[in-house]
Amino acid sequence: MTTTHPHSAATHHDPRLRRAATGADPERWPDVAAVPRASWPVRAVARSLVGRALRRLPLRVRYADGTTLGLGGPLIEVHDPEAFHARIGKRGLIGFGESYMAGEWDAPNLVGALTVLAAHAADLVPAPLQRLRGLWAQRQPDAQRNTPDGSRSNISRHYDLSNDLFAAFLDETLTYSSAVFRGFPADWSLLAAAQHRKIDRLLDLAEVGEGTRLLEIGTGWGELALRAAARGAHVTSLTLSEEQRALALERVREAGYAHRVSVELCDYRAARGTYDAVVSVEMIEAVGAEFWPVYFRTLDERLAPGGRVALQAITMPHERMLAARDTHTWIQKYIFPGGLIPSTEAIEETARDHTGLVVAARDGFGAHYADTLRLWRQRFTDRADDVAALGFDATFRRMWTFYLAYSEAGFRAGYLDVQQYLFIKEDPAR
Repeated sequence: MTTTHPHSAATHHDPRLRRAATGADPERWPDVAAVPRASWPVRAVARSLVGRALRRLPLRVRYADGTTLGLGGPLIEVHDPEAFHARIGKRGLIGFGESYMAGEWDAPNLVGALTVLAAHAADLVPAPLQRLRGLWAQRQPDAQRNTPDGSRSNISRHYDLSNDLFAAFLDETLTYSSAVFRGFPADWSLLAAAQHRKIDRLLDLAEVGEGTRLLEIGTGWGELALRAAARGAHVTSLTLSEEQRALALERVREAGYAHRVSVELCDYRAARGTYDAVVSVEMIEAVGAEFWPVYFRTLDERLAPGGRVALQAITMPHERMLAARDTHTWIQKYIFPGGLIPSTEAIEETARDHTGLVVAARDGFGAHYADTLRLWRQRFTDRADDVAALGFDATFRRMWTFYLAYSEAGFRAGYLDVQQYLFIKEDPAR
């Protein structure tokens, strides 16, 4: 179990910086524990830009001195305006997230406030500054490139935090991707069945049944492999997470499917063999744009003629993806290092330009992800004491709450979507 946060070494604490009001551990959380040094002009420009943006939004922003901005709506309370503006002035949206982690602002309805911001993400920054994005936005660190070694490190920093952490807020299937519900609002008691419904849709798309040779890229904690094995498939599942592999293997053995399921600690680029079907659930987001062609070529090369690929992917609008693809974000810094959400255009163009795979079906269901995330977030909040007992401090818990709320807001605003794709590989012999 990891009790020291894996992102704490990303930047070093500068003793010249003002200590934030939060009690964040400066060794684990250097960029949260200290407010970055920002000159008066930087703070003034940040205050002006933030104020200009907030005045036009359906929000109510209340500062510590009683000043309010916005057109009315979900409340944001800024407790430490000086630190809030200094962080945004120096680090942009990364600073906005770090300011929340530091407790410098809060929102009684965090998802509601973030949904408003997500819905206006394209125009929060003035157009002239958008055009100069390359000059002011932080760039992705080279250390987070998804090379084989980089991918192993990036995946470990999220998925090897602790199996017990994920078990604290996931349902008993331990499925960490969007469910498919029968209706809304969804209830916790229905989540496991909704996860099985999602998995079964993917297995149906790939026509997985008795004797199918199935390659799964991205094991999770093994639920899809178990359901495929129950259909009579022979599954090879690949993961880079040692923690996930250990628990997935344990679950496979307990279910009596060790003769049908192999879970390998293996990068997708090192996969070998030929399969009738390939399934990959929300793994492409960890690949990185640089390696999307390699990822799709792997799908193509591992698939037998006439085979089928079922892919589940989070997506974002193409223009926003292009704007974000080289930018370092709060999510990349603290949650998913090296990650990038693709657009549907990017997925389909990459498959078309680098493989013989053909898109046969696509179905979007972003509203289902919003409710999945709501259930996870509520469960995480309810079990905060259990998470603390695992060794995750208050700053981590606040960060994780922000991550789940931030993600839910993206789907509620329509900024994010999730797709199930079917790709087919034509058999030239037919």
